[in-house]
Amino acid sequence: MQNWDEIRTAAHVARLGTISAAAQALGVHRATVTRHIDSLEAALGAKLFQRHARGFSPTELGEELLRVADATDAQFGELMRLARGSLDDLTGAITVTSVDVLVPVVLPIVTAFQNSYPRINVHLVSSDRVLKLEYGEADIAFRVGPKPDHPDNVVLPVQKLPVGLYGPRNGKRRFVGPGGHAPKTPYFDWLTENVATEDIMLTSDSVAVLWAAVRAGTAAGFLPRSMADRTSLCELASPLDGWHEQVWAVTHVDLHRSAKVQAFIQTMKRIAA
Repeated sequence: MQNWDEIRTAAHVARLGTISAAAQALGVHRATVTRHIDSLEAALGAKLFQRHARGFSPTELGEELLRVADATDAQFGELMRLARGSLDDLTGAITVTSVDVLVPVVLPIVTAFQNSYPRINVHLVSSDRVLKLEYGEADIAFRVGPKPDHPDNVVLPVQKLPVGLYGPRNGKRRFVGPGGHAPKTPYFDWLTENVATEDIMLTSDSVAVLWAAVRAGTAAGFLPRSMADRTSLCELASPLDGWHEQVWAVTHVDLHRSAKVQAFIQTMKRIAA
């Protein structure tokens, strides 16, 4: 349906009153919401909202758009309900990409998905290279760290990975730490404040590299608890509340509503719950 994404976006703004609230509800960037509203108002040749200091108030035309959007959404929901009966017949392939350190998180989701949809082949790409969703290199990407902010992506939280401070049981206590361009995290801040610079023997801008070094016993440092399990490492400090990494699932807005992607996302939500 032409302009449906813009209509749905405008309806969220009309209901919630602000660009930020609509962007959060839709799982998109604020710039995408603004672009959708501007595009729709240009197509209609009229204003849908009055802008003011507290947010957005729908005009008379905006109120009518909300009524049409609600009715259309209800009809689409009924269509989806009727289509659910054919989801078991989904076929083809879906490409999922993940950095290496997230493969243990992703594999249970892939296994459950293939059990539910055995006629879909999952191609799992494990690489430190970030595949470009906008170029069709992957259907779903798993990321870790700060929330991805590409304006044309839909970003969903998957789970939090608890992180602890681990190190070898013996030997002089040396550490691995963040480089100058590493992501800013509470646990790296703790390391900077509590460990002398001369005791940090290895730095990297890649969190995955630092995790791998700690797990290999190269030196002490931060590591997800799940990766520290079944190793000889010992925990060196009681973890603080902010010591975790957020895992995100990312899809391109053009593919987000496709049947295969939606089936994968529903499986992910069920497994990660």
